[in-house]
Amino acid sequence: MLWFTESHTPNVNFSIRVSRHLHSEKSEYQQIDVFDSPEFGRFLSIDSVIMLTEKDEFIYHEMITHVPMAAVPGIKNVLVVGGGDGGTVRELTRYPAIEKIDMVDIDRRVIEVSREFLPFTSCKLDDPRVTLYFEDGVNFVSSKENEYDLIIVDSTDPISVGEGLFTASFYESCHKALKENGILVNQHESPYYEITAKAMRRAHKRIKEYFVPESCRVYQAFIPTYQSGHWLFGFAGKTAIDPLAFSDSEWNLLGLETKYYNTDLHRASFVLPNYVKKDLGY
Repeated sequence: MLWFTESHTPNVNFSIRVSRHLHSEKSEYQQIDVFDSPEFGRFLSIDSVIMLTEKDEFIYHEMITHVPMAAVPGIKNVLVVGGGDGGTVRELTRYPAIEKIDMVDIDRRVIEVSREFLPFTSCKLDDPRVTLYFEDGVNFVSSKENEYDLIIVDSTDPISVGEGLFTASFYESCHKALKENGILVNQHESPYYEITAKAMRRAHKRIKEYFVPESCRVYQAFIPTYQSGHWLFGFAGKTAIDPLAFSDSEWNLLGLETKYYNTDLHRASFVLPNYVKKDLGY
C-alpha cells in the first residue's frame, strides 16, 4: 500500500492513499509529481506539497477568480502569476468580456506536465486570449506599467521559487503594473498553523504598504487538502474598492455554473473568525 505524506508542521502530517504514481521528475526548479488516489482522484504535488487534487481544486480556483471578477465588473486584461496547472485560467476564460489573459510561470515543465496529466485544469490554456510566458514572475511584473485590470498571484508557498512572490518589491511592482482602478488578488496562506500564519501576516502587511488600506481585505475558503483546510485569499485595490459593494444580479445574469462560489458565499467569505481578525490587525 502506497501513501503520499505531506508535512504540515513538525508535529502534523497529512496522508493520502495512492493507487498509482503517474509521473515524477526533478525540473530545473522543483520536484514535480502526479498521483492517482481513491479518495481525491488525480493530484499534483510540487516539492512534496499538494498543489491541487481533482476532487477539491474547484474550491480554490473558483474563489481566487470569481470573487474579484464579481467585485469589479468590466475587467478585460488579466495577469496570472504562477498557476501553471491552468485552473485559474480555466475559470477566467468563462468570462466573455475578458480580452487578454497573460500567464507567467517560471517552470515550463509544470505547464507541460499539467497538459499531459491534468486535463481538468489545463483544458483552457489554448484559449486564443491566453498568452503563456515562461519566465520569473517577479521580473515579468517589474517590466509592466498600467497594463492590467486584475493580477492574480496563484503562487506556491513562500519557499523556493515562490519566495519572491511574497516580497514588498513584488507587491510594489504589481501596483505599478495595474491600471488606475486595478486590483490584486493573491493566495494568502492558512491562518491556522504558525508557519503559514507568519507568511499570511507578512503578506498582508506588505500589501497594505502599496495599496489603499481600506481596500486590503482578506477572505476565506475551506479546502480539505490544504494545510489545516482553512485557506485565505488577499484582495487589494489601487483605489478604495469595496469587494462587497457589487451587484449580485449582475454576476448571476452571466449564468456561470459553479460548484462552490455563489454571491451569498462571496459576502460571507469576508466574515473572518476572531482569531484571524486579531492576527491581521483588523
